[in-house]
Amino acid sequence: MTTKLTLTVEKSTIEKAKFYARNTGRSLSELVERYLETITLDDKPAISGKLKGIVGAVKLPEDFNEEKELRTYFENKHL
Repeated sequence: MTTKLTLTVEKSTIEKAKFYARNTGRSLSELVERYLETITLDDKPAISGKLKGIVGAVKLPEDFNEEKELRTYFENKHL
């Protein structure tokens, strides 16, 4: 059984989500439903064999700042 849900979301986020949904041939409702299903799973998602093989292969320094590295990467990429 389906039921109606009212959400309050930033307009720009809704526009981007609608664009994404349209380009992937899905509805916005379907995207939200799938996301909610994913985050409410009782079990941890299964890790593929390929991913299991590389987990732990890279050792990062203690002071590694993922946000800073991503920001630097995208700044350089789009300059």
